[in-house]
Amino acid sequence: MKKNDRITAPRLWLVIMRSHRALTLLAEASITKAGLCLTDFAALEALLHKGPLTISEIQNKVLLASGSMTAAVDRLEKLGLVVRKSSPSDRRARVVELTPQGKRLAASCFAQHAKDLEALMSVLSKKERGQLYRSLKRLGLLAAQQLDVKKKSSRALRSELQNEYGQRHTRNTNWHR
Repeated sequence: MKKNDRITAPRLWLVIMRSHRALTLLAEASITKAGLCLTDFAALEALLHKGPLTISEIQNKVLLASGSMTAAVDRLEKLGLVVRKSSPSDRRARVVELTPQGKRLAASCFAQHAKDLEALMSVLSKKERGQLYRSLKRLGLLAAQQLDVKKKSSRALRSELQNEYGQRHTRNTNWHR
């Protein structure tokens, strides 16, 4: 980059996206070396660090669709890495827990994954890591806040449209034909 090149928002976004893609591919390669897919690793890692969780709690931690999470837990259960148990606080809920074998595998995989990421991040000094962390965190929080505002606006608009549809529908049942 030339000294007089301006770092515009679109240019910065592009760098973030390309970095994210490359980092994701390298992280996934680190995980697949252990013989796991990303979804299974994410579930094991959440259980390793958070303890027993319901499927929906795991899903919220790793940001995956419920169907994907259920399939991952099914796979891990067949491999003997997790068990489903009744929740002591809610008879309807099922809690997923690591087996001793699952705990060993999760700890081993996570340790190697962390080591691979540390090697990759070694290009940044401690100070640069801190700056990058704080900057991306601030940017992510602002983006999440704006998404919440848009989501609420979207819900309000949808509700308004549903109300409008209901009113139109009762005034003239043939309006849609």
